[in-house]
Amino acid sequence: MGNPKELPAEQIEGLISTLKARFEKNRVRHQGIEWAEVQFKLEKNTEKIWSLFEMERTGGEPDVVGLDNKSGEFIFFDCSAESPKGRRSLCFDREALESRKDYPPKNNVIDMAAEMGIELLTEEQYRELQQLGDFDTKSSSWVQTPIEIRRLGGALFCDRRYNHVFIYHNGAQSYYAARGFRGSLRV
Repeated sequence: MGNPKELPAEQIEGLISTLKARFEKNRVRHQGIEWAEVQFKLEKNTEKIWSLFEMERTGGEPDVVGLDNKSGEFIFFDCSAESPKGRRSLCFDREALESRKDYPPKNNVIDMAAEMGIELLTEEQYRELQQLGDFDTKSSSWVQTPIEIRRLGGALFCDRRYNHVFIYHNGAQSYYAARGFRGSLRV
């Protein structure tokens, strides 16, 4: 049996085709980066391709948003207009999930991101994303939360309203149909 984090060749080709079309359509997100360089790195990283497939499968519409000049890694963020639909109605972490006595959600953000092999966006990354367009105008997205806030039972989320990016707090155990999470991946 093959590695569960490897995709069949036709799925890889389909994903690369989707990513290339999105890359070409949204050049403002990655000025100065050439698709051939991105594709070369992707083809050498099957586990990263699997993570991108999971981002795509859950509605994230991943796209290149930058290049880390030190490491040479391309940075992908979820660029769907709203928080990815396949990653909504989740509380923040396992502790929050286990604290829910009634109506627990199906999963939590931290575990799901780890299963997908991606990182939850930081507040700073979320603000960078918002420089590339208007995201989460009807939804919201959990973001990485400082340990001091989490220890007190809270977690942070962000959205865009009134042409402004807002950061808020909520109990980590809460979950909503319009709140998901956005991830990042380095390739």
